[in-house]
Amino acid sequence: MPPPRTGLCLLLLGLVLGSVCVTLGSQAQANSTTDALNVLLIIVDDLRPSLGCYGDKLVRSPNIDQLASHSLLFQNAFVQQAVCAPSRVSFLTGRRPDTTRLYDFNSYWRVHAGNFSTIPQYFKDNGYVTMSVGKVFHPGISSNHSDDSPYSWSFPPYHPSSEKYENTKTCRGPDGELHANLLCPVDVVDVPEGTLPDKQSTEEAIRLLKKMKTSASPFFLAVGYHKPHIPFRYPKEFQKLYPLENITLAPDPEVPDGLPPVAYNPWMDIRQREDVQALNISVPYGPIPVDFQRKIRQSYFASVSYLDTQVGHLLSALDDLHLANSTIVAFTSDHGWALGEHGEWAKYSNFDVATRVPLMFYVPGRTASLPETGEKLFPYVDPFHSASELMEPGRQSTDLVELVSLFPTLAGLAGLQVPPRCPVPSFHIELCREGKNLLKHFRFHGLEEDPYLPGDSPFPLMAEEFEWERTNVTSWLQMMWWIGANSQFLLLFWDHLMMP
Repeated sequence: MPPPRTGLCLLLLGLVLGSVCVTLGSQAQANSTTDALNVLLIIVDDLRPSLGCYGDKLVRSPNIDQLASHSLLFQNAFVQQAVCAPSRVSFLTGRRPDTTRLYDFNSYWRVHAGNFSTIPQYFKDNGYVTMSVGKVFHPGISSNHSDDSPYSWSFPPYHPSSEKYENTKTCRGPDGELHANLLCPVDVVDVPEGTLPDKQSTEEAIRLLKKMKTSASPFFLAVGYHKPHIPFRYPKEFQKLYPLENITLAPDPEVPDGLPPVAYNPWMDIRQREDVQALNISVPYGPIPVDFQRKIRQSYFASVSYLDTQVGHLLSALDDLHLANSTIVAFTSDHGWALGEHGEWAKYSNFDVATRVPLMFYVPGRTASLPETGEKLFPYVDPFHSASELMEPGRQSTDLVELVSLFPTLAGLAGLQVPPRCPVPSFHIELCREGKNLLKHFRFHGLEEDPYLPGDSPFPLMAEEFEWERTNVTSWLQMMWWIGANSQFLLLFWDHLMMP
């Protein structure tokens, strides 16, 4: 039995060591929060991979290309459905439309399917300040008229005030009158409020970045850009980048012989625009006059270059605020958009041009070296500057991937626990994921292995695509609600050498 004095010393030593352990534990917890990577998620509306970094020689997108040069870029990323609301709800919850039970715009998943967690909600639950700017969720019923607030966001989402003019008569026609046209290049000083929605969204996003720079909490900022969604309402100077004589038609402009009607989208949203109505185009197959086809393609590309400037200003601000070395940047789109391929325009089909999207991830210190003091990774690049050169993408993957993988991948990259795979059925499970984790593509050591073989998921795609060197197979399982409760199963084979 030790003398009382020795026992007292041991007791005091134990108290000191216990205090030190508590202090170190508290510091470790504080450091884990301080060291957490921020997330900037950029979601673009209706953007197909018509970008320099995806090999498009015509489109000028120097700022997005610059992001790609510091990122891991996926060449073959596909959405679950080529419709805004179902696609966004799908990749923001990590569940397929068959689970969210949303194929159109008319239901809210938390009411009609299950109380599924979203990407921003998961980050919010893990100590992040989550913020939404612009079109992130599709507005309306599909996000409960609230952009899924308060579940997903720490503050009420921001929508630009000029958004309400997007579909009004603000397009100056050849007759000098204002119209609700498809083609709508504008003089910004003449439009209501003297600005455009994407300009306002960029300004608000930069304001929030400045606010979060001094915050003790990590942030998750989602920025949704409208263009190149129709109408093509953009600053008219961007037309100068694309003279009509340089605009080619789609390489495969004819509707394929024998194409089943269910596989074709008659682009009714385009037909509702005044300038298209004036063409008196037959339904369902058209065609659109050749000169107007060139103008549509010109305005789409001009809208992409306008979008690129907004992305450039946003990323440049990230640099200026010294946040580029602590912020993951993910860039993607809700679906593509047909520009005359197969006689198609717009979205709503299962062709590659409607379902394939850009997808890239910048991860500081992993996909690119951390910037040195005073170095800028994302200096703004003027697309009108003739000296701006095409930047090669950084690391690339040609594997077939899906946007339902966005949830587990962002979680893993940020150092959060990757949600588990969903059981079957999973309507009662709030937090799980139906997409694979893409972390293995980053070639990181010590991260979760998530092997995936085609067909190991029990959840069918709205359009299931298996890409081979020459042949593409697309299968549809589509409910024909507009002609009754019948179902059709179609299997189409496309030879990509004979028909791109």
